[in-house]
Amino acid sequence: MEGGTVGADQLSESLIFPSKVYTIQKPEFLDAVRSVSDRSLEPSRKQQQGDYMTLMSSNFSHEPEVASFAQYVSQTAWNILQAQGYNMDNLVTFFSEMWTQEHKSFSSMDYHVHGLGAMVSAFYFLDVPENGCQLVLHDPRPTKWMIDIATKDSSQVTDASDRVYVPSKAGTLIFTNSWMPHSFTKNFSSEPTRFVHMNLSVAINPQQPKVEVV
Repeated sequence: MEGGTVGADQLSESLIFPSKVYTIQKPEFLDAVRSVSDRSLEPSRKQQQGDYMTLMSSNFSHEPEVASFAQYVSQTAWNILQAQGYNMDNLVTFFSEMWTQEHKSFSSMDYHVHGLGAMVSAFYFLDVPENGCQLVLHDPRPTKWMIDIATKDSSQVTDASDRVYVPSKAGTLIFTNSWMPHSFTKNFSSEPTRFVHMNLSVAINPQQPKVEVV
């Protein structure tokens, strides 16, 4: 518990149901992930024949070229859930999705969440031009929306904020819980924004020793 001053009183303050965002710079994976991304985007690029604003690749989490990257992301997702208080002793994380998005000029992505058992969502930025797409994280509490009032200063992140714009550059890796709604702003650059979007689920560890029941 922490103290918080409200008016003239010192109130006892508790932080309950927080939403955490984890960011780290991992440029060492850029070359391998860009290579696989370009190859994975090519079938969609040919199908669209250049007439597109948004392009998405197929899943490539199984590609040997990105094995080190996939292992790092999966282990980090496991560590995050463990640190958040989930009992991960008999669970493993695995990729339900890993795909690259390419957003050309004026492309954006609407507010959404990922279901189907996803526990952690991650974003790895490959190309971030000036005035390109920006990740926006939205308040996941629908009951707050019902009674919300305007914030005093929308440029500041406060308890009243309903969305946060997350800065990024090539090599930025971001993790959130999958219940965090997100969107991407419109790309006002003449260059495309490219990033890898990943969703990770959990399953019983298949390598657990079997217990014989007598």
